[in-house]
Amino acid sequence: MERNRHGHRIVVTALGVTQILAWGSSYYLLAVLAAPIGSETGWSAAWVIGALSLGLLVEGFLSPFVGDAIERYGGRLILAGSSVFMAAGLTGLAAAPSLPFYVASWLVIGVGMGAGLYDAAFSTLGRLYGLDARRLITLLTLFGGFASTVCWPLTAFLVGELGWRGACLFYALAHLCISLPLHLFAIPREDRRARTGSLAGPGPHGTFALRSERSEVFLLLAVAFAVTSSIAAIVSVHLVTLLVERGSALAVAVGLGALMGPSQVAARLAELALGRRHHPIWAMAASSVLIGAGILLLWVDAPFVGAAIVIYGGGMGIRSIVRGTMPLAVFGAEGYASLMGRLAMPSLLAGAASPFFAAVMLERYGTKGVLALLFMLAMTNILVVAALWSRVDRK
Repeated sequence: MERNRHGHRIVVTALGVTQILAWGSSYYLLAVLAAPIGSETGWSAAWVIGALSLGLLVEGFLSPFVGDAIERYGGRLILAGSSVFMAAGLTGLAAAPSLPFYVASWLVIGVGMGAGLYDAAFSTLGRLYGLDARRLITLLTLFGGFASTVCWPLTAFLVGELGWRGACLFYALAHLCISLPLHLFAIPREDRRARTGSLAGPGPHGTFALRSERSEVFLLLAVAFAVTSSIAAIVSVHLVTLLVERGSALAVAVGLGALMGPSQVAARLAELALGRRHHPIWAMAASSVLIGAGILLLWVDAPFVGAAIVIYGGGMGIRSIVRGTMPLAVFGAEGYASLMGRLAMPSLLAGAASPFFAAVMLERYGTKGVLALLFMLAMTNILVVAALWSRVDRK
């Protein structure tokens, strides 16, 4: 059987490398490039970052279609297509002569993000391995946790050596020369499946047969993922700026931001060791508390900024796993890719609007206003997870 010729390690390692490149050259890109782009072009920060938000909107609107396509055909060609769109969009950024061209390039990148980031990768693993994908999703997020750690310093180096346009072109070539071949040759082909009218069957940990997207648990999951996506989007785009405005030098701010990667990986290793013994709702609860604690420490201006980032990063690291494992545990493997696409849509749309809204708040109310917004979102997340806790069989 063809699937057996592709070991789990090959698939997860290939996806891990491509996820680092995909996240580092899209979601995390403007944390380092926003200032150089604005300085050279004179474009407002709101528009420089708002273009990413528009790309995220494209990603959000595409997510249900991507999920359905992976459910029917498998993820190999979808992921390969994402590499092509990412390369095209980044090339457009490198050549952008005007703001409209720059914005249009981010729309192309948004297509690549919709077809190539975590939701598509998780759906591909779920399509390939069914319920066994839970451990593989955790392993994949171990790679993804290094995206900011690897790409923020790399992007800063590339800006110094090649300028921001050269940095974008470098990432475009990386997608064509590294990600595209890995997607084509490391991900197994899959047989086409007929459409199914059921998106989810009974999960191994649930006591209910949840088959409607309108179910209470589905809605709570969608809200929880949307809130945490908003938090993650704001922090990923604005963290370096927030730290610089608090008095840190750019190099120090980038170094502090890079702590998030190791903290995410450490938290994911802990979940890998302990997660098989517990329902994913335990990990979801731990994630919400850690995210809230880290943001609170930043908001009150605690002296140990690094500790706050490590705590926050640990929470976000676990949250990335939960995004893939909670739906699998509660709804089961049948129709998982389609379900992930529909769960992702509100999450991605919320994440798309958040960086732009935070940029406006940053200009009007400063760092304290943005941190207060983040704390309110974190408390909302805790309340939603508490509601989920009472509705899921935790055995």
